[in-house]
Amino acid sequence: MAVTIQRAKVGWKRLPLSSNYAVAYAVKDLDVDVIAAYPITPQTTVVEKISEFIANGELNAEMIHVESEHSALSATIAASAAGARAFTATASQGLELMHEILHIASGLRLPVVMSVATRALSAPISIWNDYSDLMNARDTSWITIIASTAQEVYDSVVQAFKIAEDPEVMLPVIVAYDGYIMSHTYEPVLVPENNEPILKYAPKNYNRIKLDPERPVTMGTLASPEWYYEFKYQQVAAMEKALDKAREADKLFAEYFGRGYGLVEEYMTSDADIVLVAYGGLFGTIKEAIDMMRQNGVRVGGLRIRLWRPFPAEEVKNALKNAKLVVVIDKAISYGARIAGPVALEVMSAFYHDAERPSILSIIAGIGQRRITEETIKEIVDYSRKLLERGRIPNESLYWGVRGVRYE
Repeated sequence: MAVTIQRAKVGWKRLPLSSNYAVAYAVKDLDVDVIAAYPITPQTTVVEKISEFIANGELNAEMIHVESEHSALSATIAASAAGARAFTATASQGLELMHEILHIASGLRLPVVMSVATRALSAPISIWNDYSDLMNARDTSWITIIASTAQEVYDSVVQAFKIAEDPEVMLPVIVAYDGYIMSHTYEPVLVPENNEPILKYAPKNYNRIKLDPERPVTMGTLASPEWYYEFKYQQVAAMEKALDKAREADKLFAEYFGRGYGLVEEYMTSDADIVLVAYGGLFGTIKEAIDMMRQNGVRVGGLRIRLWRPFPAEEVKNALKNAKLVVVIDKAISYGARIAGPVALEVMSAFYHDAERPSILSIIAGIGQRRITEETIKEIVDYSRKLLERGRIPNESLYWGVRGVRYE
């Protein structure tokens, strides 16, 4: 694919931004037409900042203030159906209230983009971080990217619109990141001095099917048993296509702007006996812990899942093929499952047809933002090494850090 922007001609400015503000700057630079939102902790400052951009004349867009998250996504769907570039943001209970509408957005094949500052679910009430909310949306046919830095959040929102609006995909996209841990902490983020390069990378798709009085179409009509299955299979096919399109979008982004992430991020995996698999902001802590353990001769590596849906099984398998033990750390619980980590289940399924595969250990940690430090990661690795020596890997999830629960 020909590159139309010379990397050196993109002027960058470095700003101190939270991940929430990084989302808002990306929305501005993408010239989004319609934003509908309802405030909920910890995403509220995303739409506050976007409102500021609109009020200051920096973004020519319609901001729709609605009475609930259900309405926010409904209004965003209506805007997208009419051909607008549309965006919303939410978290936690807000994402759950949207759940019905998540399926409508994907079923109508509308390229809405939404940011999710992940947060634990009630009850009991928790405003702190885990990924329970996002994992509840895993089967809604939304492409899902999980970022680990504020810079990656900005870049991923830009990539999200390019993927979503691709004529061969036409599915909505979630860009997720840790609530509070990332949404309210500040990092240096590079943003362009003007948005021309961003719009050349991700131009608006004006040629898609939309509601137009001059060319009437029907959206969301009743589908009988004779045809409903085919509509759903088209979403399956679009998700498969989205895997390639996500690879292409990231590769092209790297060619344009000098930054690329891949669908997964490997860290010292080539010679590692134990590989820790995680996602989101936790991976920064894991890399710090790996550096410390490597200094003491422990052969441990890390793998971050960046693209959650569609799941990049081949990239995961290639990264983990040399490991003796894979330890998947999930910040969400799949209740009632023996292996209760959602990502652990996906990693296991990636190796389903392989006769030779690494042992896989599922660990649940960080629920409700229970603290995970470098020392926590070291303790997990020390215990994992004992399991390898014993030759007995538990076939059920371990709940690390729960009071009164110890693993010897």
